[in-house]
Amino acid sequence: MKRHLISAADLSRDDALLILDTADELARISDRSIKKLPTLRGRTVVNLFFEDSTRTRISFEAAAKRLSADVINFSAKGSSVSKGESLKDTALTLEAMGADAVVIRHGASGAPYRLAGWVRGSVVNAGDGTHEHPTQALLDAFTMRRRLGSLEGRRVTVVGDVLHSRVARSNVLLLATLGAEVTLVAPPTLLPVSVDSWPCEVSYDLDAVLPKSDVVMMLRVQRERMNAAFFPTEREYSRRYGLDRDRVAKLHDEAIVMHPGPMNRGMEIAAEVADSARSTIVEQVANGVTTRMAVLYLLLGGADLGGEDK
Repeated sequence: MKRHLISAADLSRDDALLILDTADELARISDRSIKKLPTLRGRTVVNLFFEDSTRTRISFEAAAKRLSADVINFSAKGSSVSKGESLKDTALTLEAMGADAVVIRHGASGAPYRLAGWVRGSVVNAGDGTHEHPTQALLDAFTMRRRLGSLEGRRVTVVGDVLHSRVARSNVLLLATLGAEVTLVAPPTLLPVSVDSWPCEVSYDLDAVLPKSDVVMMLRVQRERMNAAFFPTEREYSRRYGLDRDRVAKLHDEAIVMHPGPMNRGMEIAAEVADSARSTIVEQVANGVTTRMAVLYLLLGGADLGGEDK
């Protein structure tokens, strides 16, 4: 693997499979009575979050602590950033503290790439603007693989606000690398201009795609990033692109439903669908810790996985 994980495009097929296989091994260890491993003892992981996050920040913190790393949680709201400190100055402060890895979430696309040029440690992109979120794509792939087996030839449908979704871009890139066939379904107004260059198909008809889908991944409508009217009304959006009980009935028996969270229940996904046996939403959260443990372990070159912390 490379020193940083900034984009899903950074991962070759072998890299991605190595992370997923390592996550499988770590998942088995997590079932033991002693879940903590000594593999990253003495290493420091900094969670540098310039945007609000619950799942991702806690997931990375839990992952680092289970590997016995020291964790520093840095929130922009309570730091010198709120006084106008630049990202570069913040990076130099972290460098002076000896951070071995920096997990960054930032509202500006490309911020992790800039950060990687300023610190000697590994940089992990935990979401940058509307660009990418590679560890979310990895945990999604891990979840799919556990439910469906191999991803080769699997048909994955990603539905909703693709334009503002860093999750969608990372998933398309990673799933294509792993041999899956991805179809994006969204209103034309919620597709990026560059979507023609993505390794996927595009459709505007959700009902036509569902019967052929092995996985349906619903995306949150990101109102906070919208500065214009991208669809007529919420009701109209839900009618055309929401996943309800009637639409789920069109899926084949083994098909699964995913959502990266947080959800707008009743808009992009009905509550009864989110809570159904097909849904992997809770599994995705649990798998996030295991997958991020694998990423940190491989980037920081941890000790043997077989040992237990005494």
